[in-house]
Amino acid sequence: MLGGWSIRSGGTVNLAHLIDDHDADRVALISRGRETTYGALREQVGNVRGGLAAQGIGAGDRVALLCGNGRYFVVSYLATIGLGAVAVPLNPSSPAPEIERELATVSAKAVIVEPAARHAWLAVDRAAVPSVATVVATEDDDLPGAVSLTSLLESAPVDIVEVDEQHLAVLMFTSGTAGSPRAAMLSHGNLLANLEQGESASARIDAGDVVYGVLPMFHIFGLNVVLGLSLARGATVVLVQRFDPSTALDTIRDRHVTVLPGAPPLWLAFSHFDDAPADSFASVRLALTGAAKMPEEAMRHLTDRFGLEISEGYGLTEASPVVTSSAGMPCKIGSVGKVLRGMEVRLVDEAGEDALHGDPGEIWVRGPNVFQGYLDEPGQTARVLTADGWLRTGDIATVDDDGYLYLVDRAKDLIIVSGFNVYPAEVEEVLADHPGVAEVGVIGVPHPHSGEAVKAFVVARPGTHLDEEQLISWVGDHLARYKCPTKVLFVDQLPRNVSGKLLRRELI
Repeated sequence: MLGGWSIRSGGTVNLAHLIDDHDADRVALISRGRETTYGALREQVGNVRGGLAAQGIGAGDRVALLCGNGRYFVVSYLATIGLGAVAVPLNPSSPAPEIERELATVSAKAVIVEPAARHAWLAVDRAAVPSVATVVATEDDDLPGAVSLTSLLESAPVDIVEVDEQHLAVLMFTSGTAGSPRAAMLSHGNLLANLEQGESASARIDAGDVVYGVLPMFHIFGLNVVLGLSLARGATVVLVQRFDPSTALDTIRDRHVTVLPGAPPLWLAFSHFDDAPADSFASVRLALTGAAKMPEEAMRHLTDRFGLEISEGYGLTEASPVVTSSAGMPCKIGSVGKVLRGMEVRLVDEAGEDALHGDPGEIWVRGPNVFQGYLDEPGQTARVLTADGWLRTGDIATVDDDGYLYLVDRAKDLIIVSGFNVYPAEVEEVLADHPGVAEVGVIGVPHPHSGEAVKAFVVARPGTHLDEEQLISWVGDHLARYKCPTKVLFVDQLPRNVSGKLLRRELI
């Protein structure tokens, strides 16, 4: 049960039912100033579900969503999973080579493209993604070979397809707990379980709330918390494509926003916004942060200046995503709160035993929210999922006497930029492909706005002249902007151990 209703029936399920039982006149979405009620949303989703079915999309087919935060994303997402097909949310601002790799990885059968992704989509080598049979343009334009989403909205509706709880709903690209990006397999049951687990939080999203939806829907926090939990509860989501602190405050005031989720860069931007009135967040009853560690001083500053008490949580894509929350609890700055009911968490020491109370240990998670593994990567899956179902997160934490969890370190080399995972190996691989680069090492460094930034150390090939902007631009041609180095240093050699392994800790 979720909020008094159930989307399970007779052993089957479909997450698309989460919008079924709300008052038809209640506003579900506000996008580009346009309101969409739950009744209208159900009608639009049903029609697009029928339109996709007419295009040959069915259970198990992968549908990539190259869409930002807007009504078209929501309708396309719910229509896709409602057919038993698999939604693959992608960053619409990614360059063509990254989009191409991701589409090929999941063998996408259809791609839904918004105007912001048009240029990148046109640069994709279609021969490299032969599985793509259908292209849908979200707005009427001259995208070659595409059908318009407008025409799908005029299709005859078809019923939701009931599926097993283990049936895949979403393939979400993540850096995982080690290595370069891979597609995490999240089932209807995984995502639903985390929505139900979220019900145990002391403070939660409820019907009547207005939720500020700027966290990108191609990120699991945006997809299953901001969107999924809000729609499940019958709240209103204000969908925002780009964040600007000044216009954000206007929206919060004008729309009477009551729930404000954001990664640390959003809160840091507000804390540095000197012209913001002290009552800017008067309507906000619940302020949430996650995806990366929130600076403690910034939290104190926001409380002192605006009266905001920000609740920090912890999660990861592989856990669908929320593991802990401090929402509605007495504030302990520096803590990510307590474990949600409905899952188990262990802190495990280097010997594989439960860490002594007060000692740090790796966070292990087990429950129905834990993902099914990485697509077509059994080796990587086995590294993070134990035989008895524990997810090894790679994050190190301690717990206090009250059960509050405190993150102290990461076991791996993950860099978190504005809440997004970046693995050094991925950036190193791209830089190493440059003909003038002999060796490269990448680390994360503190950044005042994004939390961390990517820094690269490069050894040039003999006789080659390289400059910083050239290499940053090279990475930008292959990876999303947030993965690009903000600084490149040229060095004569990289620190390595006796076996030749790069010593990242010595890169400064």
